[in-house]
Amino acid sequence: QLQLVESGGGLVQAGGSLRLSCAASGRAFSINTMAWFRQVPGKEREFVAGTNWNNAYTWYIDSVKGRFTVSKDNAKRTVYLQMNSLKPEDTAVYYCAASGLNRKLLQDQNYAYWGQGTQVTVSS
Repeated sequence: QLQLVESGGGLVQAGGSLRLSCAASGRAFSINTMAWFRQVPGKEREFVAGTNWNNAYTWYIDSVKGRFTVSKDNAKRTVYLQMNSLKPEDTAVYYCAASGLNRKLLQDQNYAYWGQGTQVTVSS
């Protein structure tokens, strides 16, 4: 089984930065794609950014392009989400997700493994 544990959330003022981390343990060798999603109460979970575990390919939703960067440290089995120029509309619970599928994935149903989530709150 694969376990994902997020950290790094918190409260920040608009324009500020946060870095989220997601550490994988267990069957980490089964990972091919990792992603970050976010969810606001009453709304569906939204894809934010994804990365291929075995190369440098990354993809983002338009609203975070140029502000968020997803990266990884394969040796540490950790994926990061650097969030800059944060806006109040970025406020959400952020989730790390992993998939054994090896392609660009945007739908949450394609991810079999999920972390517990970390709250990000951006004040105006």
